[in-house]
Amino acid sequence: MTQLRKSAFTASNAMAVNNPFNGETVGEIAISSATDIEAALLRAKTVQQEFRHSTPAIRRALLNTLAAEIAADAETLARIISSEMGKTIREARNEVRRAQNTLKLSGDAATFLDGEVLHCGIVEGGADRFATITYEPVGVVGAITPFNYPLNLLCHKLGPAIAAGNAVVAKPSPKAPLAANRLAELAEKAGWPQGLFQIVNGGADTAQALARAPIDLLSFTGGPVAGLALKNASGLVRCLMELGGNDPLFVLPDADIDKAVATAVAHRFEIAGQSCAAAKRLYLHRDIEKTFTDKLLAAVDAVEFGDPARDDTDMGPVIDMSAAKTIEDRVLATIKGGATLLTGGTRDATVMAPTVIADVATDSPVIADETFGPIIAIRSFTDPLAAISEVNAGAYGLQAGVFTNDHALIKTFARNLVVGGVMINEGPDFRAEHVPFGGVKRSGLGREGVRIALREMSEPKVVID
Repeated sequence: MTQLRKSAFTASNAMAVNNPFNGETVGEIAISSATDIEAALLRAKTVQQEFRHSTPAIRRALLNTLAAEIAADAETLARIISSEMGKTIREARNEVRRAQNTLKLSGDAATFLDGEVLHCGIVEGGADRFATITYEPVGVVGAITPFNYPLNLLCHKLGPAIAAGNAVVAKPSPKAPLAANRLAELAEKAGWPQGLFQIVNGGADTAQALARAPIDLLSFTGGPVAGLALKNASGLVRCLMELGGNDPLFVLPDADIDKAVATAVAHRFEIAGQSCAAAKRLYLHRDIEKTFTDKLLAAVDAVEFGDPARDDTDMGPVIDMSAAKTIEDRVLATIKGGATLLTGGTRDATVMAPTVIADVATDSPVIADETFGPIIAIRSFTDPLAAISEVNAGAYGLQAGVFTNDHALIKTFARNLVVGGVMINEGPDFRAEHVPFGGVKRSGLGREGVRIALREMSEPKVVID
């Protein structure tokens, strides 16, 4: 393949990247100018014109080689992730592991981008011809990623895009751009064609510029307000968007209470509650509410929170002081509105204590909209259909978790919840890299997950002869 010369971005100015736990500067990134973005797109389009004809074997080899480079650089990447966005070092190591799997699964999927052959003469008088349907790359994918999974969510865009034969220009969150830039360095080290995968850096202005640039598909993970702005900026370009959730976790009387408690704690306090599909609303059936709550409080009290660099820390800080203040304000307003604080509720700079609140009304600030923080908000219910209706009335529809072994109830929840995924005896934050992931309503457009994203990032072509 042609190796295009990679020109360095011209920094109009630079931005510091700070550790959210201690405020220390851990890196500095040059902000990409409009000229930089234009040049990146030109390089991407040039290399993609040749790469689009690459074989699945070549694409798979590129992705596997990059996965191997990640494995060799795993501890460095984990330290970068932990220091730039506050994820505990154990969580960061797990993200690096998952990123390798995402790329390897993408490589595997590249070998099964199957088409089909249909006969046109299926009705009386139909033509005696065959239609061959194949899948071709869309071209250049613009990928805009958030701070909470700075490596794996980028791989969820990069892997399927490359597997489909596309080039990628990615813009990571300005709050956590270092892991993404390191990934681009590793791709170069792995021998990827120059220009096939590039990074542009900056904030909302850079994201808007990338969305308006001559890309062929926009893949965005973030909030609905930013998502709508980017969709409007991109015009008729196809958009894949994961825009967050306000996800419920239901616990029924026959559930395995200990497992449900452990899941609620693990899923809600992972990366300090800053996950789109985290269990943000805990629905407890009244028959088990007291038992569950007692066990929950004991488990929450055992959570070690603080310095994310320590191996024994279970939960680190939220991303910045503004986010921490927003969470604190919502907690205080919810309590003022009549809810009961059971534990936590305190804040030390960017570290919010693991918090449990009961008697939470549907319009309480902590659940009226998505709260990105370590808050478990308890709602009581007796009628499953009424609880389902309450969830369906909300603006989001990402995922839901249901703990029960009652087959009839499983059918009730699975068929009636208006969400993208229902996890049985699991939390809503459960995700497998190859399985479709995404939501309805305000939660987004299209789906991620390696296999389905490969199709989403391809164009079907019909040839009839």
